[in-house]
Amino acid sequence: MRPLTRRGLLGGAAAAAAALAGAGRNAAATSALAVGDATLPAPADSGIDHVVVVCMENRSFDHLLGWLPGADGRQAGLTFRDARGAAHATHPLAPDFQGCSYSDPDHSAGGARSQFAAGAMDGFLRTGTGDLFPIGYYTRVDLPFSGEAAAAWTVCDRSFASFLGPTFPNRMYLHAGRTDRSRNTIAISRLPTIWDRLKQAGLRGAYYTSGLPFLALWGGKYTGITRSFDRFLADCRKGALPELAYVDPPFTLAGLLGGESTSSDDHPHGDIRAGEAWLNRVYRAVTTSPNWERTLLVITFDEWGGFFDHVPPVAAPDVGGPQLRGFRVPTILISPRARRGTVDHGVYDHTSILRLVEWRWGLAPLAPRDAAARNLALALDLSTPASSAPAPAFRVPAFAQGAACP
Repeated sequence: MRPLTRRGLLGGAAAAAAALAGAGRNAAATSALAVGDATLPAPADSGIDHVVVVCMENRSFDHLLGWLPGADGRQAGLTFRDARGAAHATHPLAPDFQGCSYSDPDHSAGGARSQFAAGAMDGFLRTGTGDLFPIGYYTRVDLPFSGEAAAAWTVCDRSFASFLGPTFPNRMYLHAGRTDRSRNTIAISRLPTIWDRLKQAGLRGAYYTSGLPFLALWGGKYTGITRSFDRFLADCRKGALPELAYVDPPFTLAGLLGGESTSSDDHPHGDIRAGEAWLNRVYRAVTTSPNWERTLLVITFDEWGGFFDHVPPVAAPDVGGPQLRGFRVPTILISPRARRGTVDHGVYDHTSILRLVEWRWGLAPLAPRDAAARNLALALDLSTPASSAPAPAFRVPAFAQGAACP
């Protein structure tokens, strides 16, 4: 999560402008979205009373889920050229689960536009330090939780980050439907959020975290809804989940600000086996909760982390006019209302989660992006009775946080 320079941001403006040229289609798309929502049942009849959102760090769709049958994913057989013009093939990373011999890939906004390369999606080795980490990948056998969960539940293979840049702007979209920054700065935000909408409607919301709270970027405004991960586990056991819960992995200050990370949030150079074990704890807590029958668990990633992907992002409405989305990220939907073993090809981004929450509880949108977003509920099966089949349990070894790289 390297800081973005103004020169880096503006340097990619021409490429982004080309992608935005067709953004005038958004008005028609918004109308189509309204028709799509009309195909859903009445929100109160949706069978969804609790939404749990988990957002991991810095992995692209092809990098983690490019192997998934039925998905538009690519892994082996791709070739990328570095800054000197030399060609390099994509390669499996296992049994290296941490990447200590590599640098953290460039995932700044300027780097993203170079990687986007006006839609060619071939610049992933032309940014950063020039090593081959950005074109490495993991397969199903390397991912004891994600490999099984992706195959068992619903995966969205057109789920994009909201912003073509680093963590903070993307997580802003997840909470506020827009961003007030283009890089990872710690300035206090004044943007209204989904938590404000819930409070105004008399609904319950909770933000659970194991480390530094991202909501601290709003100062002390949300301390009243900020709780520990242990409290999340307890609320699951008691059947006391709120209407909306965000569960963040254990961030470290270094990882959030772009330095070395050894956390279980999947940010390099954390060991992905730690992230897999942490995700499985969340999954087991939700799927064994008394609330499970009426719960949706969404697992996604904030941004691509500099890792390769072959599908170019498209523009979406935004404050000040259409903006280019970020690269694709893995997104898995887990619920009695989620189709088993399914890939959904609808175009979503982080604000599609907000759209679902706003639709379910009749909340006003926060910004143009979530107002026009494709409702994530469209990826669920809400027209038939919820599946009574028990949620599968996955055999995921316990794993502590990885050691710091030398």
